[in-house]
Amino acid sequence: MIAGYNTISMGTGRSEFHPKKPRPGLEDYIKEAGENVLSQIGGAKNVDECVIANFIASRYNKQANLAAFFPYIDPNLTYKPCIRVEGACATGGLGLATGIKSILAETADVVLVVGVEVQNSVKAVYGADILAAAGWYKERKDGHAHFFPGKFSDRAGAYFEKYGRGKTRKAMARWYTNAIENARLCPTAQEFENSQKNLEQLALTEPNPNMFVDHLNVYDCSKVSDGASGIAIVSEEGLKRCGISKKDAIEVVGLGQAEYDLTKAPDDPVRLTTTDLAVKKALEMAGINHQKLATVECHDCFTIAAIMAVEAMGFAKPGEGSDFILEGHTSREGKIPFNTTGGLIGWGHPTGATGVHQAVTIWEQLTQRAGQSQIKIPTARPYALSVNMGGDDKTLVSIVYKKC
Repeated sequence: MIAGYNTISMGTGRSEFHPKKPRPGLEDYIKEAGENVLSQIGGAKNVDECVIANFIASRYNKQANLAAFFPYIDPNLTYKPCIRVEGACATGGLGLATGIKSILAETADVVLVVGVEVQNSVKAVYGADILAAAGWYKERKDGHAHFFPGKFSDRAGAYFEKYGRGKTRKAMARWYTNAIENARLCPTAQEFENSQKNLEQLALTEPNPNMFVDHLNVYDCSKVSDGASGIAIVSEEGLKRCGISKKDAIEVVGLGQAEYDLTKAPDDPVRLTTTDLAVKKALEMAGINHQKLATVECHDCFTIAAIMAVEAMGFAKPGEGSDFILEGHTSREGKIPFNTTGGLIGWGHPTGATGVHQAVTIWEQLTQRAGQSQIKIPTARPYALSVNMGGDDKTLVSIVYKKC
């Protein structure tokens, strides 16, 4: 992978954001991300295929047929094969997987992948209904008004009951604190300008079930976001065609995909079993274990999901994810820095773009392009992992990358 680019993750918290003022539209974000990747790889003439990852623009923006926006990015993409993919919040990861498979199938040497979502087009109450399509929509009538926060609130409640509430809530607050601190180092992050003090204390605000959900507060949740991310996936021949050195690329060495029945509740509400399986597949293909990783981009749609993801990846035993986080291991100075630009909670969660943003962040880290967000990549641990989750642990894409 080469030539990553992120637009600003737009939403509440950004000084540019105002609900009553005009903002960039879907096509603007697509064009910005696409043009900036093309400018790094010698132009559209070098591209063989394109993939656009978008969850549900047909409802948020009343726009479908998104693959046909590629010629809008650049006229030289006209008539090139393009495809749109969707898999709820794992849409971006599926876009990357689609591009990877085109390279492996030798139908392309250079694939342009763009992930995009514009969600601030409707009021939050309507947005909750749109996002419910990431789950089994037949449950919508019986589900919480805030559908997905309700799902993960239920998981949090089960986790509290099994492993204790006090320490878990502290770990959730620490996760939020780390996310905001990392986002403050990334100019495109939605929380870049967050100047709140006492972040951990703020995040420990007691949930109010009368206003929101039983076991989560608003700081436990990723925000509604607009934005796009783009990256190029290339073969060795494609790398030469684009005139880019290997030292400026990252190698994809493992891919794990897994799917769970959308109509079924999780077998165990305190475990992310599909995440576990996808990560194992990716690590097995890469021929490494989690101890070889220098950094991880995980799908922290909610702070409780982050704790369970730490356990699903094998960094902590079931019930001990909170300890791992509270001991500082996931912070940017820790044993295994997670979400170095803020993750979904800090950087933002423009749904279709999230998985691509994860790859861009890893590309930046492994090629020393991360600016103030840069962490040290140990020579003995040149690998990174991304985990992109769709729905309530239903659609999973996990990728292992290696510093070239």
